[in-house]
Amino acid sequence: MHDIDWEDAFCGEGNNCYRIGTDADGNSYIAVAGQENTYLSDSGDALRQLIRDIKAGKADHLL
Repeated sequence: MHDIDWEDAFCGEGNNCYRIGTDADGNSYIAVAGQENTYLSDSGDALRQLIRDIKAGKADHLL
């Protein structure tokens, strides 16, 4: 099991809460708050690009 340092939960409307974490190897993790044992993992660079793309509106069509 990875030793993941989870950030506080990010919550939207309706209590849709997610947590982002990192490990000592530079990997990043995203999980639904309360379900941190089931996560999506990728590199720190991939997480940074995902956040930049979301901020740029590239995922707005999913809303």
